[in-house]
Amino acid sequence: MSGEMKRKIEGAPSLDELKAAGMLPSIEDMERRPCVCIECVEEIPCNPCETSCPNLALTVGSPITNLPEIDRELCTICGLCIAACPGLAITIKSIQGDKARIRFPWEYLPLPAAGQEVQMVDRLGQPLCAGKIISVVNPIRNNKTAVVTAEFPRTFAQEAISMRRNDA
Repeated sequence: MSGEMKRKIEGAPSLDELKAAGMLPSIEDMERRPCVCIECVEEIPCNPCETSCPNLALTVGSPITNLPEIDRELCTICGLCIAACPGLAITIKSIQGDKARIRFPWEYLPLPAAGQEVQMVDRLGQPLCAGKIISVVNPIRNNKTAVVTAEFPRTFAQEAISMRRNDA
């Protein structure tokens, strides 16, 4: 990480805190190629992201309480780390034209369906904008953590982190 994450008492890290800690790729980076976003701020013994990465792009190292770091040159955007993270703290974001896309973990039933209209939400679960589900992938190896891809207006590329059903 290029900066330090200050520990918060409650709630989610702010966008400014994530940017300062180097945990959030820039808009320009997301326009160039999809980017893994790791919003892991807890120094706990955890390394499934590291062990799931076939290209050794994610490292926790020693001690195992280190925050993960990503080598974007080694990362192939395979997405295996998304479902591997028990804290649901990893996403993949990209921007093309006036749309942004995010791949994020989802553990609620029923699963959303491709084509479904949803509300994209921020780190506190507050609605941001309308979104559309592009795909839902839930292979056995993910241990019931689906990886959902949603599309929404690029204006919210850095803020959007998950979704809420419109019928909820």
